[in-house]
This record gives sequence, C-alpha cells and structure tokens, in this order.
Amino acid sequence: MSEHPPEGLGPSHSPDGPADAIGDDVTGDFVRHLGLELTEIGPDRVEARWSGAPHLQQPYGIVHGGVHCSVIETLASVGAAMWFGDRGKTVGVNNNTDFIRAVTDEDITSVALPVHRTEFEQIWVVESRDDSQRLVAQGRVRLQNLYPRDQ
Repeated sequence: MSEHPPEGLGPSHSPDGPADAIGDDVTGDFVRHLGLELTEIGPDRVEARWSGAPHLQQPYGIVHGGVHCSVIETLASVGAAMWFGDRGKTVGVNNNTDFIRAVTDEDITSVALPVHRTEFEQIWVVESRDDSQRLVAQGRVRLQNLYPRDQ
C-alpha cells in the first residue's frame, strides 16, 4: 500500500461517515440478501459477519462460490469507496477469489485490507474465516477510481 497518497488523495474526509462517502445506503438489497452485517467500515479496513444460510448454499449444501466472490467484492468496494471519498466513484474491474474450505451454515467473518492505492486504481485483499479462525476463502479485488469526467 502506498504510505503517502498522491496530492489530493487519501482517506475520505466525509463529515457524515460511510453514508456520506458512498451513498445513503452502503448495502442495498443484494447485500441484505447475503446477510452481511458490516461491523467495521473505514478507508483502511472493512469487516463483516455473515452466515452460510441455506438460501446461500448450492445443491451440495455448502456456500456457493459466487457468494464468497460477492462478499469479497462488496467489502473491497466499500473500503475503496471510503478511501476515495467524494472525489468520484470506484468500480471493481477484477475479482480473483479462491475457495479454501467448504462451509455450510457456519458464521463467517470477512476482513478487507488495502494493499495498493494510487490515483487511478486500488487493490484490496479479503480473507473470510470461520469461528475457528480457519481460512475458508481469500480474494483479491482490483478497483478503478472514476473521477466525475470518467463517469
């Protein structure tokens, strides 16, 4: 991660926190469907708790891989938007998620951390762990920073 962002970049300075930085609703219907409980939201770390509920499972009774991808991209996107703030929007352009351990209806904690941030892009890594702290999924998301002229 860049220790010192380029001039004019850095953590969001939105006075009202996450809602002001990325909209009135930082989740939306899809994220509510996933059952994500965002327990920490910031420009340098995002954490969520969720459960592999039956409606998120594939026919074999384990959490669908697309759910892991969605959780990972959601956390990375929220963190990226918090960091970029009111300078514009951020959009995911690549999501590479590995499924390490099958989970069923267990509680899962996912944590997103930035590893690279520049004027034009960000890269975030996300790890999802079960209550025994075993790694269940790990992902890397590259996001593009869009300025108003690009939107």
